[in-house]
Amino acid sequence: MSDSIPSRSGGGCFSKLLLLILLAAAGGLGSAVYLALQPQDLSDLSSPIAAAEPGRDIKKVLQSAIDRGYKVTLTQAEINQWLGRTLVTKQAGFLEGKVTLDRVWIRLEEGHAEVIMARSFLGKPFTVSMFLQVERVEGMQGTATEIQLHGGPYHPDFPNPPRGGRFGKLVIPQGFLILVMPAYQKLAGLFSDEVRLSFQEMSRIHLEKGEIVLDPREPLGDQGMPQSF
Repeated sequence: MSDSIPSRSGGGCFSKLLLLILLAAAGGLGSAVYLALQPQDLSDLSSPIAAAEPGRDIKKVLQSAIDRGYKVTLTQAEINQWLGRTLVTKQAGFLEGKVTLDRVWIRLEEGHAEVIMARSFLGKPFTVSMFLQVERVEGMQGTATEIQLHGGPYHPDFPNPPRGGRFGKLVIPQGFLILVMPAYQKLAGLFSDEVRLSFQEMSRIHLEKGEIVLDPREPLGDQGMPQSF
């Protein structure tokens, strides 16, 4: 009699496993949303020490270095101070009055930079950022400098997909940057002269921790011209 009763242990285990997977996925999604809504820490960019950096007109400094042919070093602090003085922050369209662009910050690291937009939505702050790097590439018309996304491993154990930036405190893959790319393109358009002077007119560029070194002079010979710099 008992042999005719079908066993449900296999189905029960599968249902429990599926439930655990769904709960883990929901928990991970909830954690990701929470981190994305938490603005990243900008205290290293807005500290009193950084604010005390003497201000220079970046455009004039770059033009002078190109005209006179000498290397110039710009610190992270003075770039951010200059951005705070010169950037006119506006938010047009249907979000006007609800979403505001408060500040743009630059964080300089070895080999790459992070461009951060600090916004407010209904009075609550949040941040988005994009990782960028500078490369010297060979083209049909010679060498040229290009600003490209800085891939980098998303996680030491999972190099793909490459990381693209951050939504709040959450590091995101490059594919998610499509959501903020138009805003960054508009930002670059506001500083078209500075972008041209910094990258198109400079032969050597090196990103270091807390500063960027730009040199308009072509290197002598075949030495000293790395593909990525």
